[in-house]
Amino acid sequence: MRVIICSILCLFCSLLSGQSEYENVQHSALQAPGYNKNQGDNFQLRSSDEDLRQDVYIDSIIVLGNAKTRERIILREMDLQPGDQIAIADLTATLQQSERYLMNTGMFTRANIRFKDWEGGVNKIQLVVEVEESWYLFPVPLFELADRNFNVWWVEQRRSFQRVNYGMDFTSLNFTGRMDRLKIGAKFGYTRSFNLRYLLPYINKKQTIGLLVNMKYSQNREVNYATIQNKQEFFRDDENFLYSRFFSELAFSYRPAIKIFHNFGITYHKNEVDDLIANELNPDFFLNQKEAQQYFSARYSFIYDNRDIRAYATNGNYLSFSLEKDGLGLFSDRDGLTVYTLFDKYVSFSPKWKMALRTGAKVSLKRTQQPYNDNRALGFGQYTLHGYEYYIVDGLDVGVIRSSLRYKLFDKKFDLGRMIPVKAYRQMPLKLYLSLNNDVGYVNDPYDPGQNFLNNRLLWGGGIGLDFIVFYDKVFRFEYSFNDLKEGGLFLHFNLGI
Repeated sequence: MRVIICSILCLFCSLLSGQSEYENVQHSALQAPGYNKNQGDNFQLRSSDEDLRQDVYIDSIIVLGNAKTRERIILREMDLQPGDQIAIADLTATLQQSERYLMNTGMFTRANIRFKDWEGGVNKIQLVVEVEESWYLFPVPLFELADRNFNVWWVEQRRSFQRVNYGMDFTSLNFTGRMDRLKIGAKFGYTRSFNLRYLLPYINKKQTIGLLVNMKYSQNREVNYATIQNKQEFFRDDENFLYSRFFSELAFSYRPAIKIFHNFGITYHKNEVDDLIANELNPDFFLNQKEAQQYFSARYSFIYDNRDIRAYATNGNYLSFSLEKDGLGLFSDRDGLTVYTLFDKYVSFSPKWKMALRTGAKVSLKRTQQPYNDNRALGFGQYTLHGYEYYIVDGLDVGVIRSSLRYKLFDKKFDLGRMIPVKAYRQMPLKLYLSLNNDVGYVNDPYDPGQNFLNNRLLWGGGIGLDFIVFYDKVFRFEYSFNDLKEGGLFLHFNLGI
């Protein structure tokens, strides 16, 4: 969980950009992109059935507003290309979908596609793509909570500033105009870390193959060495670093279609822990009282992303599958083989009523005991349940089913005018949803010694919430949730999409 605090208004504006998880701001200027009121006698998409069955030929595409982003990168994110033919009946919906694809890149605050110069005799048109680019450069101060979520830090850790990180992140979301992302960071406080990450989505002419290089080194004076009663147990030494981690990653991506992603990666890990942790507090931290852990891992993942809006989807679906092998035979410190799956379904019943459904699972194909820190299940990443924010559940396997019925209470765009120095953010879209949440989950942990009462049993949680969506991909959730332990409380979750 991350909180970015910017000290001046311009940096505040930059905070409110970035990438998503994403319905529209102005992108749906969804003012019928197939209809340009200034085109006079242009086709109005209200013709006879016979006209609608005809195809239209895309003669050319003009891109406007892309001061930084290269034109070919923008065209890559669209369903239509010069030379394509499409049924007239499908034109408006296809242009709207291409607008959403452009917005989901996180590169733009507005995207609008219209046609012009309709040649009625041959059904030939020219498309005009207008974009307004986001703020791409983020050299901002960093303030980060070390705990899993805001409530753990606020309540259980009593808002301790020993458990925060501070430093500087330099992030460029469009480093060379090719949608490439460069991140250089240094942080101190609870964790001392230095990281470098560069993602180039396309390295070949067809724009289907991408490259990722990632390195990070971290040290901590405090270690989560065990889980007891489904709570994290910590040990701290203010004089010495107890835990250090280094990893370097090289990955390639293959994107044969707009909605389909394949990723292949190799990662090298080297981790060390203080002998007090390995010999006394938890001999299973790295297993067998080991004080160091070194291994290579290989990972393949497949993603099919058909959501309308990544940050807060209201229609479509999302599927991910990954297979990860930890330990490739060069070292003997790790031997794991794990499958991760996630499927999200979003249904729009009406302009106001929406439904979100999620099913997710982690399955360990290696049934031997895994090191403590590599045995995470519920309470981290995508595998969470409403009402269990204060708990974690470790295990070889986990399954979750989550549902959220949502009702749109508010949808408006505010003109902030010249009080915002960055022009791209003077129009602030804001949406508000009321949500009713209902979750179930189960964690299988055959090696739990009986210290954790939530393992190996069915869990249920739910509640109500207010979801705020700002600038298309910034989501703030204020929720009252409870669980089958008859515990309840107010919880804050947010995704800034940076």
